[in-house]
Amino acid sequence: MDEPSMPNCSAGAPQTTPPTGPPTPPIPLAELLAREELGLRRIAGPADADLLWVHTSEMADPYPYLLGGELLLSAGVLLTDPDHYVGRLVEAGAAALGFGVRPVHETVPRALIEACDRYGLPLLEVPPETPFTTIARAVWRLMAEARHRELRRVTRAQQALATAAARPDPVPAVLHQLATQLGGRSVLLTARGQEVHAAGRRPDPEAAGALTRLARVVARERPGSPSSATDTHGGTHLSAYALGGGEGLVLALATRQRESGDHTVAGIAVVLLSLLAAPHQGADAAGRSAALVRMLLGASPAEVAPLLGPTGPWTVIHARRTDGAPADTLTAGALGASLGTALVDAERGAGEAVRVLLGPGPEADRIAARPTPRPGWTLGASAPTAVTALAAADAVAARALAHARATRAPLTVDAPTGGLAALVPPEQAAAHARALLAPLTAPLADTLRCWLSLHGSWDRTAVALGVHRNTVRQRIGRCGELLAVDLDDMDVRTELWFALRQT
Repeated sequence: MDEPSMPNCSAGAPQTTPPTGPPTPPIPLAELLAREELGLRRIAGPADADLLWVHTSEMADPYPYLLGGELLLSAGVLLTDPDHYVGRLVEAGAAALGFGVRPVHETVPRALIEACDRYGLPLLEVPPETPFTTIARAVWRLMAEARHRELRRVTRAQQALATAAARPDPVPAVLHQLATQLGGRSVLLTARGQEVHAAGRRPDPEAAGALTRLARVVARERPGSPSSATDTHGGTHLSAYALGGGEGLVLALATRQRESGDHTVAGIAVVLLSLLAAPHQGADAAGRSAALVRMLLGASPAEVAPLLGPTGPWTVIHARRTDGAPADTLTAGALGASLGTALVDAERGAGEAVRVLLGPGPEADRIAARPTPRPGWTLGASAPTAVTALAAADAVAARALAHARATRAPLTVDAPTGGLAALVPPEQAAAHARALLAPLTAPLADTLRCWLSLHGSWDRTAVALGVHRNTVRQRIGRCGELLAVDLDDMDVRTELWFALRQT
């Protein structure tokens, strides 16, 4: 057995370092050889190899430029010592060598074939009519197909786990579904290695003991414990993940094989189990389930608030990817996991922000008190609020995100209104705002709010709203006309800003 004291560990809380999506699975060499249009033929070395990428080089020693896992393509322009050349490729971790015949070599050199057989490096003969770029394109296409298959598999697993989490017995149901998806054993253990729930095929006693010892590596009994660890025992892959919630629980997995997306699936289960197993402040699971059912059946938040125990803090976060790409279910789920919640809404149509809801608990308190940016995301967060005010918090988070995008800030938090505004009774302030802003349509009011929040910047307002700067100018001009005010007057701006904050 591999020593459990030297596992592959990663430090940090599991709920704050989730996988962002499954990596691209390696491409079996056999799949590339099956592409008859390429005319590739294996003439030396083993038949099994996994390709991670393609690299072309005519250097006498490409070792310094290889990362490992490459299919290296070469015409042998500077090939003088095949044995040394192949030895260096194997040392660099190359997966296979593709050798193009003609115009440099009429056939693959016999010494190269013998060297590849000797070092165990697969050697492919590339016919003259097959350009290296065609081979590279075929590999990238196979990788894209594999990536798509893996994303679909992980998405199905995520949906299955979410469905299991909604069952009356959510923890055993999630463990059973996880064991089914990964084809192995999933166990929920205490910090002392006691089994709480388990599902799936039981490994042999030695592997089970190794799994328990691995779980102790990540158990939160001492500072600095890693959040996850992996090991192997014979042909069994072992993994352990610390759950959040302060209970010291560990999710342990034993599988016969390890696919590229398995870590992502396990990460989703960790988030769900952390939420399900964590103690809720004053509300048990039955009460929360009842509250959810009643809300789905049309009850208002105010009606179900007593079932939820504490009515706050609830924080709404709106998010967009900084690269401008739309967020799919996996990336949005990973964002939610990093924030310690499974309450994520990513299916709102193209161009819409991802919405994340943080409920009462340690993670929500931490985010509300010390919000931090998330790599790859631009965030806008509301202030912590009661469950009865989530609709208003949703609007606040949307405005905060617009401000963050316009100012290119990774995170904007809309703090609760205070100061002079707190001196005016809310009912009177709202009535004044409705009367003052009555001439404006909703798009005009939103534009005016954003423009004022950005100190009258046309360009940044245009960026935040996703419109042309001339459109902003036209809308603001129309606002001035409808309100019959001079928007260059600071007193006017101040009164309008106060009014807009009440809506």
